[in-house]
Amino acid sequence: MQVQSGINPTKLLAAIAASQRYLLSQQQEAGYWWAELESNVTITAEGVLLHKIWGTDAARPMAKVEGYLRSQQRDHGGWELFYGDGGDLSTSVEAYMALRLLGVPAQDPTLTHARDFILSKGGISKTRVFTKLHLALIGCYEWRGIPSLPAWVMLLPEGSPFTIYEMSSWARGSTVPLLIVMDRKPVYRVDPVINLDELYLEGRDRATFELPRSNDWRDLFLGLDSLFKLAEDLSLVPLREEGIKAAERWVLERQEVTGDWGGIIPAMLNSLLALRTLGYDVHDPIIARGLQAVDNFVLETDSAYWIQPCISPVWDTALVMRALAESGLERDHPALVKGGEWLLQKQILDYGDWGVKNRQGEPGGWAFEFDNKFYPDVDDTAVVVMALHGAQLPDEAAKQAAIDRAVQWIATMQCRPGGWAAFDLDNDQDWLNQLPYGDLKAMIDPNTADVTARVLEMVSRCDVSTGTRSIQRALHYLKGEQEREGCWFGRWGVNYIYGTSGVLAALALIAPQDYRTQIQGGADWLVSCQNHDGGWGETCFSYNDPTLKGQGTSTASQTAWALIGLLAAAEATGTYASEALDRGVQYLLNTQQEDGTWNEAYFTGTGFPCHFYLKYHLYQQHFPLTALGRYQTLLAPPAA
Repeated sequence: MQVQSGINPTKLLAAIAASQRYLLSQQQEAGYWWAELESNVTITAEGVLLHKIWGTDAARPMAKVEGYLRSQQRDHGGWELFYGDGGDLSTSVEAYMALRLLGVPAQDPTLTHARDFILSKGGISKTRVFTKLHLALIGCYEWRGIPSLPAWVMLLPEGSPFTIYEMSSWARGSTVPLLIVMDRKPVYRVDPVINLDELYLEGRDRATFELPRSNDWRDLFLGLDSLFKLAEDLSLVPLREEGIKAAERWVLERQEVTGDWGGIIPAMLNSLLALRTLGYDVHDPIIARGLQAVDNFVLETDSAYWIQPCISPVWDTALVMRALAESGLERDHPALVKGGEWLLQKQILDYGDWGVKNRQGEPGGWAFEFDNKFYPDVDDTAVVVMALHGAQLPDEAAKQAAIDRAVQWIATMQCRPGGWAAFDLDNDQDWLNQLPYGDLKAMIDPNTADVTARVLEMVSRCDVSTGTRSIQRALHYLKGEQEREGCWFGRWGVNYIYGTSGVLAALALIAPQDYRTQIQGGADWLVSCQNHDGGWGETCFSYNDPTLKGQGTSTASQTAWALIGLLAAAEATGTYASEALDRGVQYLLNTQQEDGTWNEAYFTGTGFPCHFYLKYHLYQQHFPLTALGRYQTLLAPPAA
């Protein structure tokens, strides 16, 4: 259907070409794309603590770390969880701790300003569990105020109501080493020796160091925690040493050859803390590899040094390849060929933790990082399949074999409700999020609408199948997940704009007639939350307060998501929101820089809703290109 476009076709093609040139210039020699994955300062602060505990800080440019931490403080005195959040208590306490460990005196203006902010938020006693745990390691908090984690959980047999494999992969990788740390409760003497008594609003001598009560059934867990602590005090913990040994073996077995654990900094730092607790030597090859793996996540400039929470080369590469292909690059373009061949090398053909609950599947997925054989994920795998499908490689047979393996693996990862999760199968015991230890509410990895939509989009775009019944179950799941306003929740991107875009892209391809009502509802919602400037934006606070759905300052990435969703709906229903589409495209054209890039300060990626957010520095580049490419293909007339 030809629809009148209000966009100057010459300017549109020029914007696409400029974006393509920029992205092509960013490809690494080996074939991949990789940009910064930004989070908050706690990752770097905890890295400082780790190096102080191991005594390895002198080998790192700590003056640059200090410079970085100072640069991230905001005018209110605190440090942010995400851009523009007004400051976060736990993040600020950890930044303050790190600066003190770096030798900054408490009287320094940066810290006096921070202290005022921290005390205004309730001080150390109001921080999250993990902040308190890090403080306890250096005597700045009491271990009795940390939830107990009995190591004997490592010994629970398969088939028990709970094993460690009921925790999400990221919680498992971070928690198993903490079983060791929280059993031994070490207090390390670091240089300089510090206390943070000034950060207790009630005063350190009056702090109770008790776990906060919720005054509901969840307080039952506090009673159990008291029993665990009593058993520890009386040395009556059953199978204590056996559990510690099992946890140690688990940690050692899951270290990658490169030194990584789980591909995420929390699991890496916690594993190194566990081995330090057990008396490993700093020169042990296991420790040397682990410390080097942490260094591999570092970014450094002339004045700053900080640690990323994770690295995303597979994800970045696949999404950039899709954007380039969908914006008109030939399928056999050398950049796509090189990227595709690199991706083929990264397919994981080893069994990982997913195999504990998935007895049918055979390996074939991709992970997020360079190396992470234990934790391939469904979302990355589906995107890689679509990226490979869009490229023409010299060995098409090898490419197709890799795609077939991946699709077969994904098919076996479908969860009971009909959707797909990121890393695991039926990882949905929500009671784990009610544990005092689980205050980030990220203990499980249930199926989500955005990952499920990605799989269905892959099925349709690549002419593959996870099975007819599987697809129908997934469609039924997505139908049930639609909100009353017409949108869908976005687990891995902020938030309802992300979720809605993904589901519309899937439904429009795989079941446009049967789900026309749902598609139109999603499109209408997107139109309803377009900003006056033509763009779309959504604050991370929409996870805390659903009344903020679709509300926020316009960003390039979120505008692109909205356009992708609207274009999919238009193609499916034949009903084009022409004005909204043109205004959105014009927003992208108006905000593109001379070098073909877009800038945005806001975080649009999600780690743990309400608690941890990410800014993928390539999101603001490739998603707009994808949107402009699809708009040009579907609606824009050719340039004169």
